Amino acid sequence: MNRLTQLFRSGTPDLLNVYFTAGYPRLDSTVPIITSLAAAGANLIEIGMPYSDPMADGETIQRSSMRALKNGMTLDLLFEQITEARRQTEIPLVMMGYYNQVMQYGPERFVSAAAKAGVDGLILPDLPLHEYRQDFRQLAEAADLQVSFLITPQTSEARVREIGAVSTGFIYVVSSSSITGKSGGITDAQQAYFARINALDLPQPKLIGFGISDAASFRTACAYADGAIIGSAFIRALAGREDDVEKATREFVEGILQPVA
Repeated sequence: MNRLTQLFRSGTPDLLNVYFTAGYPRLDSTVPIITSLAAAGANLIEIGMPYSDPMADGETIQRSSMRALKNGMTLDLLFEQITEARRQTEIPLVMMGYYNQVMQYGPERFVSAAAKAGVDGLILPDLPLHEYRQDFRQLAEAADLQVSFLITPQTSEARVREIGAVSTGFIYVVSSSSITGKSGGITDAQQAYFARINALDLPQPKLIGFGISDAASFRTACAYADGAIIGSAFIRALAGREDDVEKATREFVEGILQPVA
Protein backbone atom coordinates (compact mmCIF):
# COMPACT_ATOMS: atom_id res chain seq x y z
CA MET A 1 0.00 0.00 0.00
CA ASN A 2 1.19 3.52 -0.77
CA ARG A 3 2.81 5.11 2.31
CA LEU A 4 0.60 8.20 2.05
CA THR A 5 -2.49 6.01 2.05
CA GLN A 6 -1.20 4.18 5.10
CA LEU A 7 -0.52 7.45 6.90
CA PHE A 8 -3.96 8.93 6.30
CA ARG A 9 -5.72 5.68 7.13
CA SER A 10 -3.83 5.45 10.42
CA GLY A 11 -5.97 8.24 11.83
CA THR A 12 -2.94 10.11 13.19
CA PRO A 13 -4.05 13.65 14.06
CA ASP A 14 -2.21 16.92 13.44
CA LEU A 15 0.02 15.65 10.66
CA LEU A 16 3.17 17.69 10.11
CA ASN A 17 4.29 17.97 6.50
CA VAL A 18 7.58 19.83 6.11
CA TYR A 19 8.72 21.21 2.76
CA PHE A 20 12.33 21.85 1.86
CA THR A 21 14.20 22.59 -1.36
CA ALA A 22 16.40 19.72 -2.50
CA GLY A 23 20.04 20.74 -2.71
CA TYR A 24 19.73 23.57 -0.17
CA PRO A 25 21.63 24.78 1.72
CA ARG A 26 24.25 22.42 0.26
CA LEU A 27 24.04 19.95 -2.59
CA ASP A 28 24.47 17.06 -0.17
CA SER A 29 21.92 18.33 2.39
CA THR A 30 18.95 16.42 0.94
CA VAL A 31 19.48 13.05 2.59
CA PRO A 32 20.39 14.32 6.08
CA ILE A 33 17.41 16.69 6.03
CA ILE A 34 15.02 13.88 5.11
CA THR A 35 16.33 11.49 7.74
CA SER A 36 16.46 14.23 10.39
CA LEU A 37 12.89 15.33 9.68
CA ALA A 38 11.72 11.73 10.01
CA ALA A 39 13.63 11.22 13.26
CA ALA A 40 12.40 14.51 14.73
CA GLY A 41 8.72 13.69 14.30
CA ALA A 42 7.55 14.96 10.92
CA ASN A 43 4.83 12.74 9.44
CA LEU A 44 5.54 13.32 5.78
CA ILE A 45 8.04 15.28 3.74
CA GLU A 46 7.57 17.50 0.71
CA ILE A 47 10.71 17.67 -1.42
CA GLY A 48 10.91 20.76 -3.59
CA MET A 49 12.36 20.34 -7.07
CA PRO A 50 14.46 23.48 -7.64
CA TYR A 51 13.16 25.50 -10.57
CA SER A 52 14.25 28.76 -12.12
CA ASP A 53 10.74 30.11 -12.84
CA PRO A 54 8.38 29.21 -9.98
CA MET A 55 4.82 30.54 -10.04
CA ALA A 56 3.57 30.05 -6.47
CA ASP A 57 6.75 30.37 -4.44
CA GLY A 58 7.72 33.42 -2.44
CA GLU A 59 11.13 35.00 -2.07
CA THR A 60 12.44 32.54 0.50
CA ILE A 61 11.79 29.44 -1.60
CA GLN A 62 12.85 31.21 -4.79
CA ARG A 63 16.22 32.03 -3.23
CA SER A 64 16.66 28.48 -1.97
CA SER A 65 15.88 27.15 -5.45
CA MET A 66 18.44 29.42 -7.08
CA ARG A 67 21.00 28.38 -4.48
CA ALA A 68 20.24 24.71 -5.09
CA LEU A 69 20.56 25.11 -8.85
CA LYS A 70 23.88 26.92 -8.42
CA ASN A 71 24.96 24.08 -6.15
CA GLY A 72 24.39 21.73 -9.07
CA MET A 73 21.07 20.08 -8.22
CA THR A 74 19.41 18.17 -11.07
CA LEU A 75 16.49 15.80 -11.20
CA ASP A 76 18.78 12.85 -11.89
CA LEU A 77 20.82 13.65 -8.79
CA LEU A 78 17.66 14.23 -6.75
CA PHE A 79 16.34 10.79 -7.64
CA GLU A 80 19.67 9.32 -6.52
CA GLN A 81 19.43 11.19 -3.22
CA ILE A 82 15.84 10.08 -2.63
CA THR A 83 16.88 6.49 -3.34
CA GLU A 84 19.57 6.79 -0.66
CA ALA A 85 17.17 8.40 1.83
CA ARG A 86 14.59 5.69 1.20
CA ARG A 87 17.12 3.10 2.36
CA GLN A 88 17.07 4.82 5.75
CA THR A 89 13.42 5.76 6.32
CA GLU A 90 9.88 4.76 5.36
CA ILE A 91 8.39 8.22 5.90
CA PRO A 92 6.05 9.24 3.04
CA LEU A 93 7.84 11.41 0.48
CA VAL A 94 6.11 13.82 -1.90
CA MET A 95 7.87 15.70 -4.68
CA MET A 96 6.65 19.22 -5.37
CA GLY A 97 7.54 21.18 -8.47
CA TYR A 98 6.18 22.29 -11.81
CA TYR A 99 4.78 20.28 -14.67
CA ASN A 100 7.15 22.01 -17.06
CA GLN A 101 9.99 20.21 -15.27
CA VAL A 102 8.19 16.90 -15.77
CA MET A 103 7.60 17.59 -19.45
CA GLN A 104 11.23 18.53 -20.00
CA TYR A 105 12.38 15.36 -18.27
CA GLY A 106 9.75 13.27 -20.03
CA PRO A 107 6.56 12.28 -18.15
CA GLU A 108 7.02 8.52 -18.47
CA ARG A 109 10.69 8.74 -17.55
CA PHE A 110 9.93 11.04 -14.62
CA VAL A 111 7.17 8.87 -13.17
CA SER A 112 9.28 5.74 -13.55
CA ALA A 113 12.28 7.35 -11.84
CA ALA A 114 10.17 8.75 -9.01
CA ALA A 115 8.50 5.42 -8.29
CA LYS A 116 11.79 3.55 -8.46
CA ALA A 117 13.37 6.00 -6.00
CA GLY A 118 10.58 5.47 -3.48
CA VAL A 119 8.48 8.60 -3.96
CA ASP A 120 4.86 8.32 -2.82
CA GLY A 121 3.20 11.39 -4.28
CA LEU A 122 3.45 14.47 -6.46
CA ILE A 123 2.28 18.08 -6.23
CA LEU A 124 2.42 19.93 -9.56
CA PRO A 125 0.54 23.24 -9.15
CA ASP A 126 0.58 24.06 -12.87
CA LEU A 127 -0.73 20.69 -14.04
CA PRO A 128 -4.15 21.36 -15.65
CA LEU A 129 -6.89 18.95 -14.62
CA HIS A 130 -7.79 18.14 -18.22
CA GLU A 131 -4.18 17.26 -19.03
CA TYR A 132 -3.94 15.20 -15.86
CA ARG A 133 -7.02 13.22 -16.81
CA GLN A 134 -5.99 12.80 -20.43
CA ASP A 135 -2.29 12.04 -20.17
CA PHE A 136 -0.81 11.92 -16.70
CA ARG A 137 -3.29 10.12 -14.49
CA GLN A 138 -2.74 6.72 -16.07
CA LEU A 139 1.03 7.04 -15.67
CA ALA A 140 0.75 8.06 -12.03
CA GLU A 141 -1.76 5.39 -11.10
CA ALA A 142 0.27 2.65 -12.78
CA ALA A 143 3.28 3.69 -10.70
CA ASP A 144 1.20 4.05 -7.47
CA LEU A 145 2.06 7.74 -7.23
CA GLN A 146 -0.60 9.85 -5.59
CA VAL A 147 -1.25 13.28 -7.07
CA SER A 148 -2.48 16.17 -4.93
CA PHE A 149 -4.07 19.38 -6.20
CA LEU A 150 -4.38 22.83 -4.67
CA ILE A 151 -7.42 24.92 -3.80
CA THR A 152 -7.52 28.57 -2.70
CA PRO A 153 -10.07 30.88 -1.06
CA GLN A 154 -11.16 31.91 -4.57
CA THR A 155 -11.77 28.37 -5.82
CA SER A 156 -15.48 27.87 -6.52
CA GLU A 157 -17.39 25.13 -4.74
CA ALA A 158 -17.87 23.27 -8.01
CA ARG A 159 -14.14 23.43 -8.71
CA VAL A 160 -13.29 22.36 -5.16
CA ARG A 161 -15.51 19.31 -5.52
CA GLU A 162 -13.94 18.51 -8.89
CA ILE A 163 -10.47 18.71 -7.38
CA GLY A 164 -11.61 16.59 -4.46
CA ALA A 165 -12.80 13.95 -6.90
CA VAL A 166 -9.52 13.72 -8.83
CA SER A 167 -6.95 14.17 -6.05
CA THR A 168 -5.58 10.78 -5.11
CA GLY A 169 -3.28 11.95 -2.31
CA PHE A 170 -4.55 14.89 -0.30
CA ILE A 171 -6.12 18.24 -1.03
CA TYR A 172 -3.64 21.06 -0.56
CA VAL A 173 -5.67 23.85 1.02
CA VAL A 174 -3.84 27.09 0.24
CA SER A 175 -4.56 29.32 3.22
CA SER A 176 -4.62 32.66 1.42
CA SER A 177 -4.46 34.35 -1.96
CA SER A 178 -0.73 34.88 -1.89
CA ILE A 179 2.58 33.22 -2.59
CA THR A 180 4.42 31.08 -0.06
CA GLY A 181 6.28 32.64 2.84
CA LYS A 182 3.67 35.05 4.14
CA SER A 183 3.15 34.97 7.90
CA GLY A 184 1.46 36.94 10.64
CA GLY A 185 -1.00 34.47 12.07
CA ILE A 186 -4.22 32.95 10.80
CA THR A 187 -7.07 35.43 10.50
CA ASP A 188 -10.76 34.97 11.25
CA ALA A 189 -11.46 35.15 7.52
CA GLN A 190 -9.04 32.30 6.87
CA GLN A 191 -10.63 30.21 9.60
CA ALA A 192 -14.05 30.84 8.04
CA TYR A 193 -12.66 29.63 4.72
CA PHE A 194 -11.26 26.47 6.35
CA ALA A 195 -14.62 25.81 7.98
CA ARG A 196 -16.37 26.28 4.63
CA ILE A 197 -14.13 23.69 2.99
CA ASN A 198 -14.71 21.29 5.89
CA ALA A 199 -18.47 21.63 5.44
CA LEU A 200 -18.17 20.28 1.89
CA ASP A 201 -17.27 16.84 3.31
CA LEU A 202 -14.70 16.11 0.61
CA PRO A 203 -13.54 12.51 0.18
CA GLN A 204 -9.81 13.19 0.44
CA PRO A 205 -7.66 14.22 3.41
CA LYS A 206 -6.77 17.91 3.64
CA LEU A 207 -3.53 19.65 4.57
CA ILE A 208 -3.35 23.42 4.97
CA GLY A 209 -0.31 25.28 3.66
CA PHE A 210 1.06 28.75 2.88
CA GLY A 211 1.69 31.00 5.87
CA ILE A 212 2.00 28.24 8.47
CA SER A 213 5.18 29.21 10.26
CA ASP A 214 5.14 28.36 13.97
CA ALA A 215 3.57 26.15 16.61
CA ALA A 216 0.52 28.39 17.03
CA SER A 217 -0.39 28.63 13.34
CA PHE A 218 0.29 24.91 12.95
CA ARG A 219 -2.15 24.02 15.75
CA THR A 220 -4.79 26.40 14.43
CA ALA A 221 -4.56 24.91 10.93
CA CYS A 222 -4.76 21.38 12.31
CA ALA A 223 -8.08 22.23 13.96
CA TYR A 224 -9.57 22.48 10.46
CA ALA A 225 -7.67 19.77 8.56
CA ASP A 226 -5.74 16.53 8.89
CA GLY A 227 -2.55 18.50 9.25
CA ALA A 228 -0.52 21.41 7.96
CA ILE A 229 2.41 22.14 5.67
CA ILE A 230 5.38 24.28 6.66
CA GLY A 231 7.99 25.33 4.11
CA SER A 232 9.41 28.83 4.06
CA ALA A 233 9.84 28.99 7.83
CA PHE A 234 11.90 25.79 7.74
CA ILE A 235 14.06 27.04 4.88
CA ARG A 236 14.73 30.22 6.83
CA ALA A 237 15.76 28.07 9.78
CA LEU A 238 18.32 26.29 7.57
CA ALA A 239 19.97 29.53 6.42
CA GLY A 240 23.53 29.70 7.67
CA ARG A 241 23.32 26.16 9.08
CA GLU A 242 25.11 24.40 6.21
CA ASP A 243 27.36 22.48 8.58
CA ASP A 244 24.69 21.31 11.03
CA VAL A 245 21.47 20.78 9.09
CA GLU A 246 20.61 17.80 11.28
CA LYS A 247 20.62 19.91 14.44
CA ALA A 248 18.81 22.80 12.74
CA THR A 249 16.14 20.40 11.49
CA ARG A 250 15.64 18.78 14.88
CA GLU A 251 15.37 22.14 16.63
CA PHE A 252 12.85 23.40 14.11
CA VAL A 253 10.54 20.38 14.31
CA GLU A 254 10.71 20.36 18.10
CA GLY A 255 9.68 24.01 18.09
CA ILE A 256 6.67 23.33 15.88
CA LEU A 257 5.51 20.30 17.86
CA GLN A 258 5.88 21.88 21.28
CA PRO A 259 2.64 22.42 23.20
CA VAL A 260 1.14 25.87 22.77
CA ALA A 261 0.46 27.64 26.04
